[in-house]
Amino acid sequence: MKGVTNIYSIKEAATITELSEHTIRYYTDMGLVPSLIRDKNNRRVFNQTSINWLTGIKNLRETGMSLEAIKHYISLCLLGDSTIKERADIIQSQKEKALVKLTEAQKRVAYLEKKINTYQELINQKTASNDPLNPATWEEEAVLRNRT
Repeated sequence: MKGVTNIYSIKEAATITELSEHTIRYYTDMGLVPSLIRDKNNRRVFNQTSINWLTGIKNLRETGMSLEAIKHYISLCLLGDSTIKERADIIQSQKEKALVKLTEAQKRVAYLEKKINTYQELINQKTASNDPLNPATWEEEAVLRNRT
């Protein structure tokens, strides 16, 4: 029906956004949901715009963006189209941070793959004498040489 606005409880908002009620309360207490409405009993209620803000916050948090940066981003959104370039710069900066973390994660995975391969070789040999992956068996020179 046109003109009907759905109003959601915090429990319904949590289900829709897949955020916990606690997280939604925290975000609203921080002022991150500018369209927050309170009912006559001062309980938080949410319309579609509030759900949209919560979804946007969730998406930005999943990129690793800090709540402080999200608050700034929201304040820019509220200022309108004149801030599009600045918001794009924020998103670009966040992408660059994510790429750095991705590179670090790839290095950790490569290290773990090397260890797994070494373990698999040991298992296939069915001998564990002088286990090169056990720090208790390392000699100082080997540690300096291999950084295992």
